[in-house]
Amino acid sequence: MERLARDYLPADLEAVAGPLQVTGSIVVQARQSLAESRWLLELAATHPFIRGVVGWVDLRCDTVADDLAPLAVEQNFVGVRHVVQDEPDPRFLLRDDFLRGLHTLHQFGLTYDLLVFPHQLPAAVELAGRLPEQPFVLDHLAKPPVKTGMLAGWEKDLRALARHDNVCCKLSGLVTEADWNDWQPDDFSRCLEVALEAFGPHRLMAGTDWPVCLLAAEYAEVWDIVEQKIAQLSAAEQFAIRGGTASRFYGVRQEL
Repeated sequence: MERLARDYLPADLEAVAGPLQVTGSIVVQARQSLAESRWLLELAATHPFIRGVVGWVDLRCDTVADDLAPLAVEQNFVGVRHVVQDEPDPRFLLRDDFLRGLHTLHQFGLTYDLLVFPHQLPAAVELAGRLPEQPFVLDHLAKPPVKTGMLAGWEKDLRALARHDNVCCKLSGLVTEADWNDWQPDDFSRCLEVALEAFGPHRLMAGTDWPVCLLAAEYAEVWDIVEQKIAQLSAAEQFAIRGGTASRFYGVRQEL
């Protein structure tokens, strides 16, 4: 993990993304603190490359609306995420206190990023059905078991989630689910094909999981995995995946 033991800031991101014609990015929380959410908004205010911030508030807290209110008035605050993958309860998303907090997002016009492992997908499917008005996006395809290749259960649940129109999906986070030192682009073909079939190009968005992806691949390598897979799609479909879907989903004013 030594590769991550340093600060990664907007200038570092622009240096690796700019040469690939990536013109902007949605920044997503890593720490579960209000202080980090405010700090990310400060970065967005001074770095136009950051087009939106997905932050964190404690959705289980009785004061969640009060915590959200000062963040939601910020133009760059577009959504919320909780690191559900670290929660031991596979049905954490459906806890009464968490559901109560999720209900508050719609009144503020905010999205929600689903960060889960495959065993937590059934709860995500049920959640999407319970809150049909809430826009959700699945991060990292729910981290399918690329290394083992045992994809049947993941595929079944991903397709079930995709049947809910209020859910989009990010094509990201795959390299760290493979062999960090010996992966090949073909290792991800099945996962990407399933996502394309299930969600369709207009509910998919390219992502990188940078800087975490650096454990297994450079930014350009991760971007190229998606680029190779979508090369045969129409121009409109490629545009959607490269930034159109993200711009629409997160409601950013300038296309990514």
